[in-house]
Amino acid sequence: MKNKKNLFETFSNWATSATGSSTAFIGATAVVIIWALSGPFFNYSQTWQLVINTGTTIVTFLMVFLIQKSQNKDSKAIHLKLNELLASHQGASNRMVDIEDLTEEELDRLHKFYIELSELAEKEDDLTATHSIDAARENQHRKSSRYSQKNEKPER
Repeated sequence: MKNKKNLFETFSNWATSATGSSTAFIGATAVVIIWALSGPFFNYSQTWQLVINTGTTIVTFLMVFLIQKSQNKDSKAIHLKLNELLASHQGASNRMVDIEDLTEEELDRLHKFYIELSELAEKEDDLTATHSIDAARENQHRKSSRYSQKNEKPER
C-alpha cells in the first residue's frame, strides 16, 4: 500500500502530534500565565478578557474537529486490526467482523450473548477451551450430556 496523503491529512497528522505534546501544553500554560500577569497593565478591561475568551473559544472549536478526525482514524484502524485478527483465527466467530454498524439494540443483544459466554466459560476447567458463543454452547452441552449420562448409569 502506498502511503499517499492529501494536504489535509498531512496537516491533521502534524497538528494532532503537535497539540498533543508536552511542548504544546507548556506553551498554552505560558500563554494563560502571561495573559493573567498582563491584567493589571490593561486594568482588567473587557478587551483584556475578550482576548483570552476569543482565543480559547477559537482554539477549542478547531480542536474539536481535529480530535474527532483523529479519533475516527484511530477507531477505523483498530476495527480493521480486530477484523483481521477475527478473520485469521480459526476459532473466532466471523460474525463479529464489522459489527460497528449494528444498532444499539443489536449490540445490547450481542452483549448478553457474551455475558452468557462468560458464564459458560466459568464452568470450564480451561478458560481458553472455548472460542466463540457457538463453541461454548456446544462444549457446555457436550459436557452436561456426559455428566448426566455418568450420573444415570446404574452402579454395579
